[in-house]
Amino acid sequence: MKLTFSPASPFARKVRIAAIELGLIDKIELVPASVAPGTANDEYSRISPLKKLPVLILDHGDVILDSYVIVEYLNEIGGGRLIPGYGPRRWKLKTDHSLLNGMLDSMLLCRYEKMVRPQGSLWQAWYDDHWNRAWAGMARFENRPDVLNGASFDIAQIGLVCVLGYADFRFADCGWRKAYPKLDAFYQRMLERPSVKISAPPPA
Repeated sequence: MKLTFSPASPFARKVRIAAIELGLIDKIELVPASVAPGTANDEYSRISPLKKLPVLILDHGDVILDSYVIVEYLNEIGGGRLIPGYGPRRWKLKTDHSLLNGMLDSMLLCRYEKMVRPQGSLWQAWYDDHWNRAWAGMARFENRPDVLNGASFDIAQIGLVCVLGYADFRFADCGWRKAYPKLDAFYQRMLERPSVKISAPPPA
């Protein structure tokens, strides 16, 4: 299998963490790819018209899109417990993950707004709205001991790791650690896991 990725992508990091946890990382070839707003990449568009990272290309050529769907596929073939197969906990974890994925989407849009938008064209209200979504999401998880102190390592915890790691990577001065000490303690504890440490983004 081949996984398109960038070391800076929190979505690709999610898949890499899952693959390591499931013992599948040695069966996946990591293929560096570059996608950026306003920049054509016809070769990658042929793989994924959405031009998003990551995608998983199976041995027979089929493509699996979206980081969550890739994790679900790996969890299935790896016999893992990152995503329960049925029951109330499955839907709770999927809902938590959807919130975390939306937070990452908003943070990525904030990054683009500041770094890619032509100078003088920043839409501050739009930026603030998206940042507030991510910030409010952090506040929600600050008060979720079931996620922060859960005995199992699951898709919600992986998603939260990727949110907090991306905040450190791209928004180092945002103050999330001071505002959310329980999240800080959770992330420091998660950094002890090899999968989390290995997949950390490079210095900004």
